[in-house]
Amino acid sequence: MGLPASFIDTWKPRLLSVLRIVVAFRFMSHGMQKILALPAPASHPVNLASLGGVAGLLELFGGALLLVGLFTRPVAFILSGEMAFAYFMAHAPQGFWPLLNRGELAVA
Repeated sequence: MGLPASFIDTWKPRLLSVLRIVVAFRFMSHGMQKILALPAPASHPVNLASLGGVAGLLELFGGALLLVGLFTRPVAFILSGEMAFAYFMAHAPQGFWPLLNRGELAVA
């Protein structure tokens, strides 16, 4: 026995908006830490011309676009590619399982 279609139709757009906003804030917080050193500075300074700097810019501005709902599909595609790149560069060489190589956030 499933939920009535009217319930799903009513709540689906609202819950997708909540998910989009939460993910946008997560991206923006990582970008702000890398670029603006807020709320706390990164463990090492990030040069804007480095991979970390480009990732920070993508996270900060892409997260802001997601937050306000502009160009959500292309921005989400680009940010998901960034996370895949980050996972395979930083986490996958440390082992296969995301739980063990600390890559759960990048995979999510």
